[in-house]
Amino acid sequence: MNETSAFRAEAAATGFARRTVRVWDAPVRVFHWLLVLCFAGAYLSAESERWRLVHVTLGYTMGGLVAFRILWGLVGTRYARFTNFVRGPAAVARYVGSIVRGRPEHHLGHNPAGALAIVALLVLAAAVTASGWATYNEVGGNWLEEGHEVAANLMLALVGAHILGAVVSSWLHRENLVGAMVDGRKQGRPEDGVKSAWRTVAALLLLAVLGFWWWSWQSAPAVGGGVDRPAAAASARHDRDHD
Repeated sequence: MNETSAFRAEAAATGFARRTVRVWDAPVRVFHWLLVLCFAGAYLSAESERWRLVHVTLGYTMGGLVAFRILWGLVGTRYARFTNFVRGPAAVARYVGSIVRGRPEHHLGHNPAGALAIVALLVLAAAVTASGWATYNEVGGNWLEEGHEVAANLMLALVGAHILGAVVSSWLHRENLVGAMVDGRKQGRPEDGVKSAWRTVAALLLLAVLGFWWWSWQSAPAVGGGVDRPAAAASARHDRDHD
């Protein structure tokens, strides 16, 4: 029996009402929404030469976010750690089977299927960033550019599946998983909650991202006093590559 199921049984026996407890710390939530923003922006700007700098900057930011999440998955709070939510195929099959039977297992943190999607998203995000860097710097040839597009499209499909899974899980478990990723709270036992939100780490992460964006914009040359910095930067960098 998992933590939340045990608490439900205890609550039913004692009549004790569930409380909202902090599950997702601030760094996890800031990472999540920054990754959403970066992937959406990079994907939408992929075909525009004018917005090339935006596309590249968001792609590099995505790579940095993945590096941070891997580190935080090792040293972060309870539910942020990979050891808390990454499970083997048997656990995933058991969770999927519980949904099919109409009695879904409930996990205060990530469920096994959601954990699998998260790991896959991190791997794909890293692959998209690496192949994008190689493509932008003309390393590896056309096959790598095609691989970059394939990886990005696979990531888009997985994002769609992740969103669908969150909606379905919210309905099955009668809880707002999207809202939980905003305020960090879900229903559970007080002792199961995360004591600290680690807002300082989240603020430093946000400042690092904003600082990188500012540096990328400032380092882009202006054209004729105008503001077409993204296209100018892309052109200037490609010119340097061909010198």
